[in-house]
Parts: sequence; structure tokens; C-alpha cells
Amino acid sequence: MKQYDYLIVGSGLFGSVFAYKAAQQGKKCLVIDKRSHLGGNIFCEEVEGINVHKYGAHIFHTSNKQVWDFVNSIVEFNRYTNSPIANYKGKLYNLPFNMNTFYQMWGVATPSDAMKIIKRQKNEAVTLLNGKEPQNLEEQALLLVGRDIYERLIKGYTEKQWGRKCTELPAFIIKRLPVRLIFDNNYFNDKYQGIPIGGYNKLIKGLLTGVKTMVNTNFFEERACWERIADKIVFTGKIDEYYNYCFGKLEYRTVRFEEEVHDCSNYQGNAVVNYTEAEVPYTRIIEHKHFEMFGTEIDKCSKTVVSKEYSTEWQPGMEPYYPVNDEKNSTLYIQYKKLADEEDNVIFGGRLAEYKYYDMHNIVEKVLKYF
Repeated sequence: MKQYDYLIVGSGLFGSVFAYKAAQQGKKCLVIDKRSHLGGNIFCEEVEGINVHKYGAHIFHTSNKQVWDFVNSIVEFNRYTNSPIANYKGKLYNLPFNMNTFYQMWGVATPSDAMKIIKRQKNEAVTLLNGKEPQNLEEQALLLVGRDIYERLIKGYTEKQWGRKCTELPAFIIKRLPVRLIFDNNYFNDKYQGIPIGGYNKLIKGLLTGVKTMVNTNFFEERACWERIADKIVFTGKIDEYYNYCFGKLEYRTVRFEEEVHDCSNYQGNAVVNYTEAEVPYTRIIEHKHFEMFGTEIDKCSKTVVSKEYSTEWQPGMEPYYPVNDEKNSTLYIQYKKLADEEDNVIFGGRLAEYKYYDMHNIVEKVLKYF
């Protein structure tokens, strides 16, 4: 008999929720992670009394009540509402694109006046296409929102994020852009959103209570041993690495962070500020205290922590973040997926194992459906 029912490789959200649900069914699980901490990319570190999102901002949002009730059964979530700001050459714009944005950009105060400008610019894009379908991200964006919004709020940010010109990126990346003709800065349309009270580490701790875990443990360093220890493997790492890159390496984008502690209670007045001009090297600045401190609570903490995010091409030794879902990489992933589908004793789950960008609620929903 094997020592465990499941060996779970990776303690991020997929692995942790899977371990929780399996343990509820009486299954014996071992969770291993190559990092020095549990939680994957939602891990937080306390700095100056503030929970710092070490791998970028994570905001939980969903319209699925079952998912929302599930995560709140582990730890209560607060009322944080994601309302990012865009900074273009020192001028601020509300996101997502809504009447506040259009007022800031054109001085229009009514939906009809805003739509007149948007329609005129969209028609200019249609004329340029001359009956053709959009062939790249730039053409698609111009068709959706027009030149002003594209030039100021999309182009520079997107090119920094992907490390490629918008004319070189596929159109499907930006098939939809929300345009709201109301004064509403709530970024998400979902019914529920928030941050775990006390930070994401409390969520992971709650999910993994009673489950054996090991950190600083690399599955690939003693692979033969790990493969013998459990009836099934739940693998949440890179699928191409699992198959020893037999078809070649998949590409990723990654993020580098510059963390700063400031001797003030409030640095930028918002959790997320995007810098959309190409000349600013970072994509955004995150001020972490705003995820969990509201109103007078902000001033009670005399210091604040910010992170500048720099998007770059992934190289071995870096943390892979975002799959590059262009035609070349999608074709390569399909080859790995065929191998994965033939596995009887391995479950592949999460953004790296499925080479797909997931929001957190999608991951939780996927695991709940599995069980």
C-alpha cells in the first residue's frame, strides 16, 4: 500500500483547496512545495504590520455563491472593492472605462456625449480596416474603444506587460473591453469581492490545517521517490517541466517587484495605480495597506509599503506568471495536453499545469466541481 492517497505538488490555491476537500473525504494527503513557504503566489509577508502581497495583487471576486461561501467558511473576507487608477503622464483616469474616465478624458458629462466621441473613433477604425477582420491587438482595441482610450490607457501598458508591440500581439487577447456609460469605478462585475481578513496566509493555513506539508522540497530532485509515495499525484507546476520539455519549452511572462517602505501613512491613496505610458518602466504601483485598511485605519499605521511591478520575459530560475497564449505556444501546449490526458494517476491543475490564466475563483470552482 502507498503511504498517501494524494501527493500534491504545489501549495498554491489549487493544491491547497484540493488537499482540503480530499482530507474532508478521509484521504491522506502530502503537500510539497519547492518554495520556503506555503500558499504559492497568494503568499503574504507582514511588513510594518501590513500584509504585503509578495507575488502581486490578488483580489478575490466571484458571482458563484457556492465559491464565496466556501472561502468565507475558511476565513472571513472584507469588503475591499477593486477600483484601480490609470496614470498617463501625470493625469489620472478611473478604471474600468466609465463615465468618470470619459469626463476626465474629454470633459463630457452625459452618456450620449461620450458615445458620440466613441462611435466616431470606432468608425475611423472600421474605415482603416476596409472590411478586414482585426489582425492584431491594436486593430482590435481601436475597433472596440477608439484611438484616444487606446493611445493613453491601453497601448503603453499592454506593450510593457507583454514585451511586444501591440501590432505583434494577437487580436483575441483583447476581444472584449468593458465600456460603462455610468459613473462606476468598481472594476469587477461580480457580485462578491474582497480580501481575507488578516491576509491570504490565513486562507491557506485554514485549508491546510491537519494536512502534512513540506516546504523547500523540489519534486524533480527526487522524482522517482515521490512518484512511489502516493496512489495519485496532483501536479500544479509547469506541465512542460513534468514531461522534461520533450516537445520544447512553453513561454511565460514574469514580474519583478521593487518593494519600498515609506515613512507616511498614505503614499498614493489607492491600492492599485497603473502607469500606462511606455516611458515609465514599471506597469503599476501597489500600496498594500489599502487592501485591508479603510477610513481612519489608514492613518493609524504611520508607515506604508508599496511595490513597483516590472513585467519581463521569463527565464529559467524566475517564477513563471502568465502563459503566452499565442498560436505557437498554444500548439505546443496541445502536445503536452495529449500526454496528460493519457495519465491515469496524475491530475494536472492550475495555471502552470494547464497553461491557462485563471482568476482565483475559477480555481476554487474547478476543485469543488472535481469533488
